[in-house]
Amino acid sequence: MADIFDVVADSTRRDILAVLLEREADVPSSGGEISVSEIVSALGASQPTVSKHLKVLRESGLVAVREEGQHRYYKLDRTPLETLEDWLIPFVSTDAAADAATLASAGAREEVALNEEQFAFAAAIGKAFAETAHQVTAVVAPKKRR
Repeated sequence: MADIFDVVADSTRRDILAVLLEREADVPSSGGEISVSEIVSALGASQPTVSKHLKVLRESGLVAVREEGQHRYYKLDRTPLETLEDWLIPFVSTDAAADAATLASAGAREEVALNEEQFAFAAAIGKAFAETAHQVTAVVAPKKRR
């Protein structure tokens, strides 16, 4: 089996994972499942290319497949991402996100003399950190807690 870092290093595979994550969020009634043809359509890639990358994702355990006749339905499986999370977490400081968000808050604005441009910049950084931390947590934390 390929190393999880090698698997997610490929941009097409990351795009497939993003499509699966989007399906999970946008169509909860689907159980996160999506057909190969829908993935092909979403990516604008060829069916053989998508199938090749789905095989790698399947072998690494990042996706689960359900067969129904000749159709295959894939969904995201976050379990292998725990290895990636364990390696990544020391590099991602949620304290930095909290500090930037605090600095951008109205109370901090009075404590620290910020002009309008600095305040807007601090607010943008705080928002970016918070969104990034949320995205990482949304992908890796649910399966980690089990």
